[in-house]
Amino acid sequence: MDAFFASAEQASKPSLRGKAVVVGGLGPRGVVATASYEARVFGVNSAMPMAQARRLAPNAAYLVPRGAFYRSISEQVMGLLHALSPLVEPLSLDEAFVDLEAGQAAWDEESARLAGIKLRADIRAVTGLTGSVGLAASKMLAKIASEQAKPDGLVVIEPGTERALLGPMPVRTLPGVGPATGDHLRRVGISTVDDLAVAGEDELVRLLGKAHGHALYTMALAHDERPVVAARETKSVSVEDTYDVDIHDRIRVGTEVGRLADRCVRRLRGAGLSGRTIVLKVRRYDFSTLTRSETLRGPTDDPAVVREAAARLLESVDTTGGVRLLGVGVSGLADYTQEDLFAQAAGEQAALEPEGDAEHEAVEERETPAEWRWTTGHDVRHAEFGHGWVQGSGLGRVTVRFETPDSEQPGRVRTFRTDDPALEPADPLPLVALGPRRPDGPAGEPTGQMSSVPASLPKSWSGNGGGGATSRP
Repeated sequence: MDAFFASAEQASKPSLRGKAVVVGGLGPRGVVATASYEARVFGVNSAMPMAQARRLAPNAAYLVPRGAFYRSISEQVMGLLHALSPLVEPLSLDEAFVDLEAGQAAWDEESARLAGIKLRADIRAVTGLTGSVGLAASKMLAKIASEQAKPDGLVVIEPGTERALLGPMPVRTLPGVGPATGDHLRRVGISTVDDLAVAGEDELVRLLGKAHGHALYTMALAHDERPVVAARETKSVSVEDTYDVDIHDRIRVGTEVGRLADRCVRRLRGAGLSGRTIVLKVRRYDFSTLTRSETLRGPTDDPAVVREAAARLLESVDTTGGVRLLGVGVSGLADYTQEDLFAQAAGEQAALEPEGDAEHEAVEERETPAEWRWTTGHDVRHAEFGHGWVQGSGLGRVTVRFETPDSEQPGRVRTFRTDDPALEPADPLPLVALGPRRPDGPAGEPTGQMSSVPASLPKSWSGNGGGGATSRP
């Protein structure tokens, strides 16, 4: 999904189409999650500190991510992939491998190409976004092809051309070669994939260790036997927050841990799961990160149980000097609970009180300043003006642009008091499906030596749906 978050925001907000959009944390310690292609022109990239992005592109629109909205689009795209094959291996919300052979989605050159064209048309018709597809005989090469196809394209790597294609590419192209490994190799004169192959396996093992050295040498020869593995079960559920200013007050730290525990349980229940191991994560002022865990006698999805366990774990952590990040997670997941094993000291009293989630949410709402409810980029509804999104808030005011995904023109902007009873947070509206494009457009035609699908069916297909400015109508 090319520039997925930013593309989704542009599609849902007509006033942002064709403009620089940056999605990520907006606080002093925030980082860029995704930048639109218009923002990338200014040098803004994912994982960049948000402060640096603002210096590079001061006029871009800066938005806070809408996770549930992106997940809903991702589920639609993944559903299209599962219609092609039972073997779909998601890498993240915005990318997956598909084994075409297992799904019998293609049997020769023409059917394979048509399957790719149809997938891209279906993504556009269902989500209103576009998709980029890479087709190859292995996962590594399919991934490289999908990168070559961005944005809004389809690229095929023809068997027999892999070595010639990979050779001049930088070593960072290969999976597992990050900045540190890339710099280490560059210092010894290895800059391209061809350099890796020439260096030989023994030298790479000496430089990088047995496992990593062997793997890189194998990939440099264009060998990748990794199978497409269907989606694995969720192993844990967790939430965490990074704070703009270090938290020093111990009571505040405890309150934050309680809120994170409740958020974690809501996510746990949303997935229909429970868990027996509670994990607390604390990153201190000096960037040292501590984790503590407690395993219960059986799985639970009781917010009171998780809160109390997280509080006990916090007691063993020294927060003197300040805390910059807190997280709470639950692992050892199951699809059932054993609440009878978790009688708490205050259990009888708790039975007389409102349900834990609702009660704690009400307390959190009362304790949260009104401005916190108006998150930049998030959806709102006004009793008179209808649906809109927050452009900014502060000093007791919130500015809203009223528009929807199907608005033909950018919407009007109005400012309200943050406590205006007519204004309230709202759920995102679905994107407008745009219908399939003609399959013979220039973006859909691969070029060069990667332009043909072999007669024998390639095994792996990496799909990247997405869009950005160049893919809008």
